[in-house]
Amino acid sequence: MNAPVQHRMDLPLAVDLDGTLVSTDMLWETVFLLLKKNPLYLFLLPVWLCSGKARLKWEIARRVTVDASHLPYRRDFLAFLRREHAAGRQIVLATASAEPIARAVADELKIFSAVYSTSAGNNLSAKRKASALCAAYGEKGFDFAGNDRADIPVFDVARSAIIVAPDPAADRYQRRHGTQRFDSHKASLKTYVKMLRVHQWLKNLLVFAPAVLAHTIAYSETIIASSIAFLAFSFSASAIYILNDIIDLPLDRRHPTKRNRPFASGALSIPFGLTMSACLLLAAASLCLLLPVGFAFVIVIYLIATTAYSLAVKRMLLIDVLCLAGLYSLRLLGGKAATELPLSFWLVAFALFFFLSLALVKRYVELQGATVDERDRIAGRGYRPEDIQVVGQSGVASAFAAALVLSLYIQSREIAELYAQPWLIWPIVPIVLYINVRVWILAHRREMHDDPVVFIATDWRSQAFIVLGASLLLVASFM
Repeated sequence: MNAPVQHRMDLPLAVDLDGTLVSTDMLWETVFLLLKKNPLYLFLLPVWLCSGKARLKWEIARRVTVDASHLPYRRDFLAFLRREHAAGRQIVLATASAEPIARAVADELKIFSAVYSTSAGNNLSAKRKASALCAAYGEKGFDFAGNDRADIPVFDVARSAIIVAPDPAADRYQRRHGTQRFDSHKASLKTYVKMLRVHQWLKNLLVFAPAVLAHTIAYSETIIASSIAFLAFSFSASAIYILNDIIDLPLDRRHPTKRNRPFASGALSIPFGLTMSACLLLAAASLCLLLPVGFAFVIVIYLIATTAYSLAVKRMLLIDVLCLAGLYSLRLLGGKAATELPLSFWLVAFALFFFLSLALVKRYVELQGATVDERDRIAGRGYRPEDIQVVGQSGVASAFAAALVLSLYIQSREIAELYAQPWLIWPIVPIVLYINVRVWILAHRREMHDDPVVFIATDWRSQAFIVLGASLLLVASFM
């Protein structure tokens, strides 16, 4: 923050909302709240917009409820406003957001003596906002805090300006006029990595499994095809993760750790996220052109399934975890389609049970952290705290079912055709049980990461046993 400029305390301070008081745009937020409520509203949005932006904002705002207590407020600036209010200064909210949203924020913060906002017929932005404030307090009769190009007409009629997290136009204005300024924290490389959830790309290594188990991974064309498939799945997954984070903003902000995600915290804007999601999908589609048509078909199914999961399925009891297990199996199908290799029934069956167990771990950990009553569902899910024992029992049973499928596979005729010494593979069964059951024990102890797949990929004990299992497969192939 620059050195403070002295303001006359007898002048009211008008404060903008979007991008200034909060590090987000309430119109974008409410659009996604509305679509989450009913996706069919998508067809009404253009109709309302044709009647003007004010009508659009008003129609959306009266259909959704904004939780003002968990919005990403700019803390340094809000602390400044509280000090000014405590010193007796009149603070008013002047925003282009619709009145129900502005009132919700005012009721939450309790520092505003008046609220000026968009009504059904008047979009209070730019010159309209300047006119409204001049009518109330007179030209040069107030100070104004804003952040972007639309606020410049208000700066021009205000006694003095406070620039908060400025866009390029507001930044140039501040440099010319030397006004008070509150800077925001710039997004770091880590922020963008978190947005893409690069650590989740580890799951997409499953596309290499068909080639590894068919003993063709050493061929250059197989490696190239599998690598392209890996990138296509990774870009697709990141695109959906971004959309999921935008859709889940209200829920994430109430979560102890998810509230720090880039969009929930306001570190990145919704329009930027939508642009990145579109670019990632375009990149995935381009990669699909390099692989057989069957792979593109798998990617389309994956995108439909993940989108359905984000919008509705994750709130359905048990259907959600079955869907997650199916998504892992789709990665195996994608690897098969990319390399045009046969896919073993045994591999698909093992993957379904193994990843169903891990999906149930996710729900088990969420239920452990639930703060709702026994008869209430946890936020965004179809489970209640009383379900935790059944979820745990089902997950452990799935872990043993996966080991049983693996045992039957080792005794099948297929294994004899691929391995010279099949008996060397038998230790993989207890290895799988160790990894999976250990995850469940740690979950029961409340020592589990909220994503068990990422935990397994980063836990040194699990890594050691995975390397041991891979070594046994290698030795069994050539002895």
